Amino acid sequence: MKYQVGIIGAGFAGLVAALQLKKSGRSSFVIFERAAEPGGTWRDNVYPGCACDVASPLYSFAGEPNPHWNRLYADQRDILQYIKDVVQKHNLHEHIRYNTEVAGARFQKRAGGWEITDAGGHTTFVNVLIAGTGPLNRPCIPGFPGLALFRGKIFHSSAWDHDCDLAGKKVAVIGTGASAIQIIPAIAPKVSRLFVFQRTPPWVSERADRFITPSQQSRWKRFPFLLRLQREKIYWLNELLGLGFIGQELVNRLMRIVVSRRLTKQVKD
Repeated sequence: MKYQVGIIGAGFAGLVAALQLKKSGRSSFVIFERAAEPGGTWRDNVYPGCACDVASPLYSFAGEPNPHWNRLYADQRDILQYIKDVVQKHNLHEHIRYNTEVAGARFQKRAGGWEITDAGGHTTFVNVLIAGTGPLNRPCIPGFPGLALFRGKIFHSSAWDHDCDLAGKKVAVIGTGASAIQIIPAIAPKVSRLFVFQRTPPWVSERADRFITPSQQSRWKRFPFLLRLQREKIYWLNELLGLGFIGQELVNRLMRIVVSRRLTKQVKD
């Protein structure tokens, strides 16, 4: 079969491309999705406490504002449901080939396009190929010495074993990145002892998460421009704080003061 555009992955990146294609009046495109439903990282990551660290009015499709967010920082379930709702609204299912993993892509110079081969051996020709293959659902466990001798359960956060009951157990978490920052508070009350192994200490700032009240949801639904204003506000605040991450000395100094005071207040020892 032939299409104008081929997209690998039905996560946020792939669906953004699909929505833009539809908006421009193009319908000759196909999305290759290896799983049985869309969602990407928000489908695959189901660890305790899984949520987004970007406020929901911004972490959404620009052309698909959602007045029904339950929290300012949505959790995994709400984000996945939002993605499914957008796919359903725009009839993107008819463009998605589920359970289809791309095994190879070869550029055909003479034909001026790409020959896509899936794991089932089927081929598809597309003029333009867009790769929306996110890296956040690929477990990587380093080969620690003695790991093979460990008799307990071992699993990566992106492949969480929900059959493993952590209640009353001694648990070790390796790493203090974005996922661990969510997992640790979620499991700490359940386990008997919790050990956290950290290589590089991260800065942890106040997320200021809160529930979105029904009245706020109602206002966003009735007056969509208010939700757009909220999105712009969050965007430009993040842009300002982002200056501190790329070396703007004044912003960086102010950020360090704020988070250092929070650390001193919370951690007495």
